[in-house]
Amino acid sequence: MANTATRRLMVNPLQAALEVRAESGNSLGELCSDSPVLLVFLRHFGCTFARQAIDDVSQAAPRLEQMGVRPVFVHLGTPELARNYFDHYRLSDVERISDPEAHLYQDPIFGMKRGTLWKIFEPAVWRAWLTGGLKKHGAGKLQSSPFHMPGVFLIRDGEIVRRYVHRKITDRPDYAGLAASKN
Repeated sequence: MANTATRRLMVNPLQAALEVRAESGNSLGELCSDSPVLLVFLRHFGCTFARQAIDDVSQAAPRLEQMGVRPVFVHLGTPELARNYFDHYRLSDVERISDPEAHLYQDPIFGMKRGTLWKIFEPAVWRAWLTGGLKKHGAGKLQSSPFHMPGVFLIRDGEIVRRYVHRKITDRPDYAGLAASKN
């Protein structure tokens, strides 16, 4: 058991991630100091399910705002490319972090694994793609690594208090439900 002096010297394991700057110029830590943050990691923008996630958060935005929770997206594209997708889904002003080299995706604090070919091409993915995702969100070309899996993290007071790490690229978490967590 660490004594008080040792505990004060321990570094917040989230510290490096909190220093990352959003496209607005604010650090993630600054955004978290203003309000709880729902940090949403996307797959590449060519992915139907990444676009579906943006749309799902757009639909949940009024509830998130009522709860005082700010959505912040992490994506693998350039800010210019991202702008087109976020404008399309009525999230033009949402905070975004461009991470084309996937540093945050690989940060062990988030615990996200890289997907496999099976995770991308398994029958459940094809079924979800053909029964709704494709019609509403279309298909796009591969714009970065298809193997980065998505995830969602509620950060409150500089700590991750809830997490949803996707097991399948077709998972659709309850964004407002994750944000409503009190612990």
